[in-house]
Amino acid sequence: MAIHDWPEHERPRERLLARGAGVLSDAELLAIFLRVGSKGKSAVDLARELIGRFGGLNRLFVASQEDFSAVPGMGPAKYAQLQAVLEMARRALGEQLERGLGFDSPGGVRDYLRLHLAGLEHEVFLALWLDAQHRLIAAEELFRGTLTQTSVYPREVVKHALRHNAAAVVLAHNHPSGVAEPSRADELLTSELKQVLALVEVRVLDHFIVAGQSQPLSFAERGLL
Repeated sequence: MAIHDWPEHERPRERLLARGAGVLSDAELLAIFLRVGSKGKSAVDLARELIGRFGGLNRLFVASQEDFSAVPGMGPAKYAQLQAVLEMARRALGEQLERGLGFDSPGGVRDYLRLHLAGLEHEVFLALWLDAQHRLIAAEELFRGTLTQTSVYPREVVKHALRHNAAAVVLAHNHPSGVAEPSRADELLTSELKQVLALVEVRVLDHFIVAGQSQPLSFAERGLL
């Protein structure tokens, strides 16, 4: 049954307008973006199929154009629309961080980091360089690795800190395995980076691990800084 044949109080768009986006499921939110379904499927059915096929919203968001367009009913136009929506979300969150909003507590940057790192199939090490008022100067991917590891070079991190004239930094990397727990190597690297950056008067505010659908893990909250 097409969504327009559903009772009005059950339709995703009408529920969003009446009660807010937070009451909708992932599939219902995606269905509003899709607008229409495909032959024999409502937009919600198609949304559920997409989420199931890619293993969640995060992996759907980072899917290649080729993989996305391989789904019947999808194509370059819809892929472009999705990427535009995601980029607008990143930029809106980035504007908040540029005004210094969100760095006073570890929870302030989680959404921003998830949009950048969640769902990637390779490890990425990211730095959010901040000024003395904890406003975002730049979000910079420093190193990229494989499925299981990334080589991080403290000397290069320091060079980037000096180039940006940063006063503080939030570090982040992802675990494609979906397990957010820090390894012993993660803890040692964080300690080393904290020490070498202190030599150039750059404070490490936090280090986040982004993994799957779970909340990014904060080293500061764990007492690991």
